[in-house]
Amino acid sequence: MSLWFSASAVAPQLAVEWGLTLSQAAWLTTAVQLGFVVGALASAALTLSDIVPPRYLLAGSSLVGAAATVVLGTVVETPAVALSLRFLTGVALAGVYPPGMKLVAGWFREGRGLAIGALIGALTVGSALPHLLRAVGGIDRPRLVLLGAATLATVGGLLVLRVRPGPYQSPAAPFDPAAVRRILRDPPTLLANTGYFGHMWELYAVWTWLPVFLTLAFDASSHPQATPEAAALTAFGAIAIGGVGALVAGRAADIWGRTTVTALSMVGSGLASLLAGLVFGASPLVVVPFVLGWGFAIVADSAQFSAAVSELADPSYLGTALTLQTAFGFLLTVVSIQLTPVVATLVGWQWAFAPLAVGPAIGTFAMLRLRGHPDATKLAGGRG
Repeated sequence: MSLWFSASAVAPQLAVEWGLTLSQAAWLTTAVQLGFVVGALASAALTLSDIVPPRYLLAGSSLVGAAATVVLGTVVETPAVALSLRFLTGVALAGVYPPGMKLVAGWFREGRGLAIGALIGALTVGSALPHLLRAVGGIDRPRLVLLGAATLATVGGLLVLRVRPGPYQSPAAPFDPAAVRRILRDPPTLLANTGYFGHMWELYAVWTWLPVFLTLAFDASSHPQATPEAAALTAFGAIAIGGVGALVAGRAADIWGRTTVTALSMVGSGLASLLAGLVFGASPLVVVPFVLGWGFAIVADSAQFSAAVSELADPSYLGTALTLQTAFGFLLTVVSIQLTPVVATLVGWQWAFAPLAVGPAIGTFAMLRLRGHPDATKLAGGRG
């Protein structure tokens, strides 16, 4: 998953090299989101995640995404070609994330929230790794960061070939286009998906633009430790700590219920989006703990929406249900990612994240509705 933000982490340098504005540079991430949506919808329409063994789909997709990133980091000199390669990377990642969730779900019936939480934790740390690569030697060396991310993705793709199908993994299902219609019309699954959509409206916009926010916030601070390297390292920490959040929330959801944990997490992250402007320009001693807490909360609930769908949807087409969920969720992120710099031009970067709080508010309402639905007994062993 280090491929996802590999170009975003070095977008300011690529923007200077190619003469792009920050809004134009945002398309280096937006192209991945669009590619993911196209890949996921195609996969769902063909029920690909349920007719191809997940480990083979995941491994092959990882290698395709890594190859596209190698080309981007070695021979590309124009933004048009770069955007095409980032779109291809997104298509490839649609064959990584949903099949990965299905693969893990096949090993767990009890404790599935913690298990998928561990997977989302790995996704979160992987997404943060380009910022770490930049902090430890990639400042003003964008090609090095891109090639480092491609190397990590190649290793991950090869490792997954060693993962055997779990005892609870459903066998390959026949091609059935009507499965998509059944999934989309199921009320409790729709509520779980609505919660996920609200969560995603905030998550990827924050992950995309937090490095810019931190760079400018540190620039506005007079503290001697507010350096570009510190901003990059803080961005890594703020995203990567979500891996811990996903594990903690996964365990908590298995004990207290998925609807409770997702609602609490979205309330916390939504408040952080509203209040981020208050710490802009403050000492790193204030900014760093704030964004670490935000990073912990913002992705803590992510796995539980997927775990909920895995418990509510038809097991024979679980891969398709998870792929549909992620496809529509990532389609929403295209809007919020592009909206954030527009808001920043109007009110300044310190308040650019405030409109993102709408998503967690809607998501919280949906999960509380799901808690009252009769099918909530299927969640977390009857805990809702």
